[in-house]
Amino acid sequence: MTLPALHNTGVFYRRILSQFPQDISLAFAYGSGVFKQHGTSQGQMEKNMLDFVFAVDDPVTWHTMNLLQNRKHYSILKLMGPTKISSIQMNYGASVYYNTLVPVDGRVIKYGVISTDSLIDDLMHWKSMYVAGRLHKPVKMLVQSENGKLRAALVANLKSAVTASFLMLPESCTEDDLFQQIAGLSYAGDFRMVFGEDKSKVANIVKDNIQYFRILYSNILRDCPQVVYKPQQGKLEVDKSPEGQFIQLMALPRTLQQRITKLVDPPGKNRDVEEILLQVAQDPDCGAVVQQGISSIVKSSSVTQSIKGIATAGLWKTVSYSSKKLKKMWRGWRRKPSVSHMS
Repeated sequence: MTLPALHNTGVFYRRILSQFPQDISLAFAYGSGVFKQHGTSQGQMEKNMLDFVFAVDDPVTWHTMNLLQNRKHYSILKLMGPTKISSIQMNYGASVYYNTLVPVDGRVIKYGVISTDSLIDDLMHWKSMYVAGRLHKPVKMLVQSENGKLRAALVANLKSAVTASFLMLPESCTEDDLFQQIAGLSYAGDFRMVFGEDKSKVANIVKDNIQYFRILYSNILRDCPQVVYKPQQGKLEVDKSPEGQFIQLMALPRTLQQRITKLVDPPGKNRDVEEILLQVAQDPDCGAVVQQGISSIVKSSSVTQSIKGIATAGLWKTVSYSSKKLKKMWRGWRRKPSVSHMS
C-alpha cells in the first residue's frame, strides 16, 4: 500500500524542491502553511512558514551538495563542514537537522533533513516520535522513492497510531474523537505545548482536514479486527476487553512497550515484557499508562531537538522563530473567548 499523495503537489512545491540536491528518498510538506487550520484565513496561511522534511540515504553527500548550492541556509555550523553537520544530525535530538527561516520563491521555509534509516527506525519503533508523529497527520507527499522498507514503515506507523489511540479511547467513540487522539499523540509531553504553541492546535488541525484523515486511516480501520468501523455514521466500537487490549499492547512500537514496562515494573523485578503488558491490559487505567509512555518519549525528544535547533538555526533565527510562535499562541488565546461565546 502506498500512502496517498494529497492532491496534485503543483508546480509551486516542485519549484521549491528543485533548489535542493535531488537525492531524496522521501520529501513532504506539513503544518499550518500547507493545510488550513480552523480559525486561520487563507491570507494568514500564505504568510505562515512552510515546513518540509527530506529523508536522504547519505546525509554527508547530501549536505556536501547542499552546502555548495545553499550555503546561506546554514548557521555558523557550516564552517565545520558536511561530516560534522551530519554527525550533529544523526547523534543529537531526534536525528533531524533543521535549517529555518530560509527565503525561497517569495515564501519562508524550514526544512529538516533525516537519514532514511533513522526515519524507518522512528516509524517502526517510535524511538523519538519526532518525524513519525508528523506523519500521523496528513502531509503533502512530494517525493516517495520505491524503497519497500520505507513504504512498509510508513504504513506500520499509521497502524501504530490507531492502536495506541484505541487504548486511550472509550469503547464507543466517533471518528472525530479518534482523529483528535491520533493528531494529539506527538504533542503529548511536548514542552512547547505549554509554552509556544496554540493550545487548541490539535482540534484545529482535525476540524478542517477530516477528509484527509479519512484518506489516511479508513482502509486501516476497515481491515482492523479490533474495531467495528461505521464510516457512514462516523462511529467506532473498540474492543476494550482485557484480551483485546493485550493484543493492542503487544502490537505497539518497541520503544513505547519499553516505556510502559518501565512505568509499571518496579526496579529489580525484571519480569518479561509480555507478562507486564498482560497486567496493564487488565488495569482500568491502561489508557493512562499508554498516554504516560507516549509523553515520556515525546518529552525527551522535543527538549533535546529544541536545544539542538538553537545551534542549527543560530541565535538570531532562534529568537525570531520563537517570537513568531509566541505571537501565534497569543492569537489563539485571543480567539478563544469569542469561540466559547458562540457555543
